[in-house]
Amino acid sequence: MEMRKWVLSGILATEEAYLSHLEALLLPMKPLKAAATTSQPVLTVAQIETIFFKVPELYEIHKEFYDGLLPRVQQWSHHQRVGDLFQKLASQLGVYRAFLDNYELAVETAEKCCQANSQFAEISESSMHSDSHDTNRDKWPILLLALLYKPVDRVTRSTLVLHDLLKHTPTSHPDHPLLQDALRISQNFLSSINEETTSRRQSLATHMQNRQLLKDSFMVELVEGTRKLRHVFLFTDLLLCAKLKKQIGGKNQQYDCKWYIPLTELTFQGPEDTEPLAIPQVSDEELDAVKVKISHLRSEIQREKRANKGSKVIDRLRKKLSEQESLLLLTSPSMPLRLFNKNGKSYSFLISSDYERSEWREIIREQQQKCVKTPSLTSMELQMLTSSCLKLQTVHNIPLSLNKEEDESSGLYGFLNVIVHSASGLKQSLNLYCTLEVDSFGFFLNKAKTRVYRYTTEPKWNEEFEIELEGSQTLRLLCYEKSYNRTKLNKEDGDSTDRIIGKGQILLDAQILQGKDWQRTVIPMNGVEVKLSMKFTSREFSLKRMPSEKPMGVFGVKISTVTKSRRERSKVPYIVRQCLEEIERRGMEEVGIYRVSGVATDIQALKTAFDTNNKDVSVMMSEMDVNAIAGTLKLYFRELPEPLFTDELYPNFAGGITLTDSVAKESCMLNLLLSLPEPNLVTFLFLLDHLKRVAEKESVNKMSLHNLATVFGPTLLR
Repeated sequence: MEMRKWVLSGILATEEAYLSHLEALLLPMKPLKAAATTSQPVLTVAQIETIFFKVPELYEIHKEFYDGLLPRVQQWSHHQRVGDLFQKLASQLGVYRAFLDNYELAVETAEKCCQANSQFAEISESSMHSDSHDTNRDKWPILLLALLYKPVDRVTRSTLVLHDLLKHTPTSHPDHPLLQDALRISQNFLSSINEETTSRRQSLATHMQNRQLLKDSFMVELVEGTRKLRHVFLFTDLLLCAKLKKQIGGKNQQYDCKWYIPLTELTFQGPEDTEPLAIPQVSDEELDAVKVKISHLRSEIQREKRANKGSKVIDRLRKKLSEQESLLLLTSPSMPLRLFNKNGKSYSFLISSDYERSEWREIIREQQQKCVKTPSLTSMELQMLTSSCLKLQTVHNIPLSLNKEEDESSGLYGFLNVIVHSASGLKQSLNLYCTLEVDSFGFFLNKAKTRVYRYTTEPKWNEEFEIELEGSQTLRLLCYEKSYNRTKLNKEDGDSTDRIIGKGQILLDAQILQGKDWQRTVIPMNGVEVKLSMKFTSREFSLKRMPSEKPMGVFGVKISTVTKSRRERSKVPYIVRQCLEEIERRGMEEVGIYRVSGVATDIQALKTAFDTNNKDVSVMMSEMDVNAIAGTLKLYFRELPEPLFTDELYPNFAGGITLTDSVAKESCMLNLLLSLPEPNLVTFLFLLDHLKRVAEKESVNKMSLHNLATVFGPTLLR
């Protein structure tokens, strides 16, 4: 019986809202009617009666129902009766029948009047002026059409309300037979309405009821060369691109529809003369600066939480964090996803990962096989659909994975060693390779790539990669068929024609990966299985210098000891000279040189060759992937018992770089460099000279001085 009261309280609240909608709908009717009798009518009397047909009667019916129900709920007792009110309301459903029969014509007339008559919008606006609703002249016609839909929506809800009320009304209560009668009338009415709907209304109802959200995501749209943040919704019959608008105080969010394409009209391939996409690039320095700000803000929020500071301070920091995350989302992606409407219009999105890009393509193509042609949406239908996005959206935060927790501890930091063993389950022989992606700051980036295994159904790569993790939570693997047709480009994205055979992902669980042993796993993808092994080293251990117990060799041995040995005829270790010489010979234009991971088994083979003074080391190097040679050089510096810049001088370097006076800073840094032991200084200058030449080819290899500093900083300093 207590639940019965709460159900009725809910009915009162929805009735109040419904009455306010009807009032808003009726507001412009009076001035429009007054103008209709003048020499310059805005709308004809016939048009007014068509648009507002039966709305005054509906208002009176529900006002009488509300006025009757309110005092009975306020003076509530378990014996209170309300069944007569619901029975009377049900008996007046004939007014709804008349409204619904006229509904399509009302919408059509309203739309035509909105488009053809600017005075209609002006009168509507002036009549709304004293109300708290949206008074924007451009918005009112859309609001009018949305309000016209309210009675359509209301009639379907009335039966649901009666079901709830009956459920909590005992059969012995005097209301029970009355409510049963009201429910019977309502159900019969709905059945007859459904049978009698016209084809257009049936089509609208079918699409509104059957349209489901399949996928949504915040994405970056390229509009006239400018990056714009959008929320993209893929429904069962169309793709909708919207902009999220926030009202004052961040409440009452709403979406503005930018455009939509029915799936039957969408294609990924444009005409032959489609211009290549010019993507505005953001420098790595700018991206890294944003990441640093995000890290600092997260740490600050955690400190404030621990100190039990007020919520205002934390809210302010969270707002700043959200701004930086949005900026990173806007500036990071650079992989194009182009969509074309069959009428010739094209749209371009930027995505950070081939995995996500292929996901969008796959789900759209799959749905295109199932969906039927969508009738073009009226402005009211589009408004209703866009409004529904707020309830339907599955992705609420910007960007996808940053707002879950400000705490960095939710991801892994350090190095992940991955061995890509083999693949099985292929139905035909193909040229195959795999790539590995991990998330960093909410975005997935390609971190490694196996060699191409030629023409086989069972490729056995057995290649090991070392991948740096920055708060990473997921490892993704993509399997590609290599295309050797160099002349042909993929029209869909301008990339090579390499085809994704399958893709899969696994969560990186710190507890499972923390052990010293390799963890074997299998990633299933479209009937193909790829075997992997993984081992994780956390950041606190990955850069820990371990003194070598080897009496001789190269790796893990002091640089002064190595350069004094008989085989060295230079202050620069032989391994450094050899690696740099080979990289200068064929790696200066390699995209991501020093950043892209080399195959770990090749790196280990080179390490052993240098340690044992193998005379064939130069031959080995000439046959190896240049990224493995770059990896060997980085490994050498990382395994030095102490960093090249020495433990002793590190605090001075750290202090010198913070000096604000540029002359003092330069003098301090040069003096510190000259304080290094001679082998350390000469080796560093030799390396620096090489890195300067690498950076001069930044336009080709994408490695700026900043990128190189990011790679070598922790290795050379600490």
